[in-house]
Amino acid sequence: MVAVADGAAVYGEVTGERSGCSEAEFTAYVQERRASLYATAYHLTGDRFEAEDLLQSALFSTYRAWDRISDKAAVGGYLRRTMTNLHISAWRRRKLNEYPTEELPETVGETDAMRGTELRAVLWQALARLPELQRTMLVLRYYEGRTDPEIAEILDISVGTVKSSIWRSLRRLREDEVLSFGRDEEESFGELVA
Repeated sequence: MVAVADGAAVYGEVTGERSGCSEAEFTAYVQERRASLYATAYHLTGDRFEAEDLLQSALFSTYRAWDRISDKAAVGGYLRRTMTNLHISAWRRRKLNEYPTEELPETVGETDAMRGTELRAVLWQALARLPELQRTMLVLRYYEGRTDPEIAEILDISVGTVKSSIWRSLRRLREDEVLSFGRDEEESFGELVA
């Protein structure tokens, strides 16, 4: 609410200015109940840092509404409800990175870190043995994610030529002895394309 006195604006609750008494009350309340409020925030989030952020946000919201809260005994419930609402809102905004599946993904310990590096080196050597046009098409398709029409436009050739050339290139890679050394054709090729 803004009131005008003697030509000057007097700001009250709209700007968030507080009387010294209400600010002291809020500070005393927070100091007295800090541990309990933090425990609630921690139980909601399960993480120390997220709990601190959640509590800080709830305290800020409560500080802004402090003068409107007539029953100071209800402040604890107000703060807990605010923390719950803020946590639910944050939880809903999060992008879901986990999806239920019937099969568990591979664990980190099951694969050899050097294997991928060696496989890439062998793959680049096999690609170097392909004719330049076929190599270019494979790189455009599998490394840049281009579609057949895009590749055809870039190389100024027909879409049918792109499709047949990529098919022949992949067949040559499947038959490459270095790439399939010690493994069957399906296993070695599946690793390369994935």
